[in-house]
Amino acid sequence: MPQSKSPQLRSDPLPELLFARDIRRLRQFAPAADGAGWLHPVQRALIHRRGWLRMLAPRAAGGAELPLPYAVRLEEAIARADGSMGWVVTLCAGAGWFAGFLPPALARELIGTRRVCFAGSGAPTGHADVEGDGFRITGRWDYASGAPMGTHFTLNAILRQDGEVLRDAAGNPRIRAFLVPAALVAPEPTWRSVGLRATASHSYRIEGAWVAGEYGFEIGAATATAAGPLYRFPFYPLAYFTLSANLAGMAAHFIELARDAVARRRDPASGAMLAELPAVRRRFARAERDIAEARTRFYRLLDEAWALVAEGGALDEAATAGVKSASLELVQACRGAVDELYPYCGLHAASELSDINRVWRDFHTATQHTLLLPLAD
Repeated sequence: MPQSKSPQLRSDPLPELLFARDIRRLRQFAPAADGAGWLHPVQRALIHRRGWLRMLAPRAAGGAELPLPYAVRLEEAIARADGSMGWVVTLCAGAGWFAGFLPPALARELIGTRRVCFAGSGAPTGHADVEGDGFRITGRWDYASGAPMGTHFTLNAILRQDGEVLRDAAGNPRIRAFLVPAALVAPEPTWRSVGLRATASHSYRIEGAWVAGEYGFEIGAATATAAGPLYRFPFYPLAYFTLSANLAGMAAHFIELARDAVARRRDPASGAMLAELPAVRRRFARAERDIAEARTRFYRLLDEAWALVAEGGALDEAATAGVKSASLELVQACRGAVDELYPYCGLHAASELSDINRVWRDFHTATQHTLLLPLAD
């Protein structure tokens, strides 16, 4: 990885994790990417030049194997520069983490692929039929962020043998994860979302492709083939941390743009600058305070959870629940801040050609991820 600074663990804003010129490039080409429905070539080149998609892959396989607290902060910084970029990097780097559960020789081969990118979906919407020493896979999966540059696609499939669904001891269908070369995959251009347009999170289909058994894997500390603590860290806490950090980055970008938008507006009743009205100033202060408080707790739990796993411990049920709670509280604080400030930004913020509108659309699309449903009262 090109970042020269050591992975310091702290919870203040971290724009220094990105080179200033990288932030400029990401933001310069974001409008064109949004209009085209896919990341700009300059953005894609930057992803590969910085090695971001290898950040969670095992070092022994050619990855960076960054400590999770550093990787999450980096993902937040990328999302703050541009939401679609942050989302693609986070989802595809997260899929790269799966290399830590593959046979080491295969992991080295795949991570060594030129411009490697693992795209994919987690829903078990296909079948894998046992055939010889491998599986024949058929199905259709949705929401593969980064699909146009995927060199491999991850998926979950229900196992079958001789046409019968295989079941576990509790009678539930057995599900296995697979990593399939892109040559066996047929992408379908289905992504028509209001936001995160440049993620090109398309669907994909596989029609009876056979893969060797080594391309299937299970995620868990007991099944990891890479030795580092990153691969003993549980999947769901890792997912909550990485996804929620993206929302924090997008919300910070929105507030930055909202300040600029409000600074140009006047109160229609008094003629005073809107940004100088005490009620408006209080709303900005409250929005930033609420996010800062939730973010501090979020990163404290992340750092504590990582330290525990790095020292050989494991997250128990209570710790896992705490991670989920802190992550969703951060997302909710970000939702509240964005929704409260948006009405003050004027019609400029309603134009899909404006930066603030794009960030608003990206943010609200990202909040619809199935793991980010608000906590029930």
